This record gives sequence, structure tokens and C-alpha cells, in this order.
Amino acid sequence: MLARVLGAAAGGGFPQWNSNAAGCRRARSGDPLARPRTQASIAVSRDGEQWFLFNASPDLRQQIEAAPCLQPQHGLRTSPIAGVVLTNGDVDAIAGLLTLRERHRFTVFGTARIQAILSANPIFDVLAPDVVTRRSVEIGKPTDLALADGSPSGLTVELIQVPGKVPLYLEDAAEAPAIVEDDTTVGVMVTDGHRRLFFIPSCAAMIEALARRIQGADVVFFDGTLWVDDEMLRSGVGSKTGLRMGHMSVSGPNGTLSAFKRIGVGRKILLHINNSNPILLDDSPERAIVEAEGWEVAYDGMEIQL
Repeated sequence: MLARVLGAAAGGGFPQWNSNAAGCRRARSGDPLARPRTQASIAVSRDGEQWFLFNASPDLRQQIEAAPCLQPQHGLRTSPIAGVVLTNGDVDAIAGLLTLRERHRFTVFGTARIQAILSANPIFDVLAPDVVTRRSVEIGKPTDLALADGSPSGLTVELIQVPGKVPLYLEDAAEAPAIVEDDTTVGVMVTDGHRRLFFIPSCAAMIEALARRIQGADVVFFDGTLWVDDEMLRSGVGSKTGLRMGHMSVSGPNGTLSAFKRIGVGRKILLHINNSNPILLDDSPERAIVEAEGWEVAYDGMEIQL
């Protein structure tokens, strides 16, 4: 099983288009210790020829051009992309679907709730139903990822409930959204029958059921949005805490580093990292802390072979 990080940053990317913060300035200047990153997505393949995307970032076209394995290999109009697995309905998870509108045959996998979000917005009808199949996937039910012709890919996914919230554009402006455990936000386990990889780009809290599922995994890509919960308030770049946005923090007693101390996994990789998070900077004290705890920080083009 092969995995490639297409994008490692949270919404807005790094540098974010309208941010003049120190980290973004370093990234724009070409500082090798502040590597730019596009918005979070990974691609996974069993054979290195047919690939499945996990979330479709708004940066998808740029990500494909940076990844030879996702570019046309033969014929006039072809693509190795066989499907897209969605973990939520946020803009930075679904907007890239519009990039795939040129009548290429593939399947969009997601919960009934996420499929309903797509169906409710007619802009996604550019994915012609006679070409693009939308398949609802039950939480907790192993589902084979079939290729466009119906043949098996050799990969199976299972969607897992994680605490999260509705997408920003579906929030009620009168009140903060509840953190819920349903089919609005999910993580994904993907396996080739031998190895297990988890992709969990959004998670508001580590619950016991999730900890048990992750235990013993070969690789876990996990929500690394903010270093501390009030990071955006402290830095003056936002008015919301991490929890308000549906993300647990990397540090702190209720953070990711603490939660994973009791969870044994092979490789732990942080992604979906906000431009304000200092772990994006190779020379930051926070980067040293996460690496000392056995974590890796994802970057665009990172490749993993299992």
C-alpha cells in the first residue's frame, strides 16, 4: 500500500493568501525551514497505478500537477484517480471535486450526510451522474474501494465516527454549533488486508472508541490544526478557539500529544495544520517537542510505503 500527502495544511494553506504573519512571510520568502503547504488531502494506492483521494482540496489541480503518479499516463483523456473518499463537508474537503468535472469516470464515497450536502448544492451537478457515481457508505461497515470498471482495487475503507461539527457554511449564526458524534465528521481506516492506515484530519476530542480503533495502526494521519486552543486569538488572526472550529489542539492536557501517549501506533503524522501553528516551522521549539514525542509533521509530497 502506498500513500502520498497531496496537501498538509489546514484551510487557506501555508502561506495563507491574505496572511502577513511571520510564518507566512518566511514561507513566501523561500525560507527552506518554512516549507509551503497546500490544503489537506492524501492519495492512497494498492498498486501505484490506481489512486484514491482522501478529501478533495481546493488546491487539487496544483496537487495533481505536483504528483506525477496522479497525472494522465496514456491516451488523450485519462487519469489514475479512481475515487474520492470524503471525511466531511467542509469547503477544504469538497471544493476540489469541481476540478474533476471533465467527464472522468470515478466514484465519490462518503456518508449519507455528506452526500446530502453535495446533492443540496447544484454546483456539484457538474460531476455528471452518468460518469461520476456517488456512493453512500455506512459508518463502521467495511467497504471495498472498487475501480471505475467495477473491479477490486485491493483496498477497503471503514468510516469511523469522530467528534466534530457541521461545516461553517451550515452553522446557525445565532449560536455556536454543537460538537457531535454522527456522520457529519468521520475518520477513515484504509487497509489492503495486511496494513492499516488512518486519515483523521478533523477531530474535536479523543474518545475511547476512537482510541481503541487506532491502537496498533501502522500509520495515523491526525488533526494538527492548532498548537494551543486559543492560538488564533492570541496571535490576533481570528476570533475562534480550536474547539469552536471542531479541532483538538496538539499540546495541552486534552491535546493530541497527551492523548496518544497511551495509544500505540507505528507512525504518527500531523496534518491539516493551520498557518498560525508553529510546528510548520522546522526550527521552532514546538516542532522539536512534537518530534521528541515521536511525531512527524506532514509536508506536500511526503510518501509512505507500507
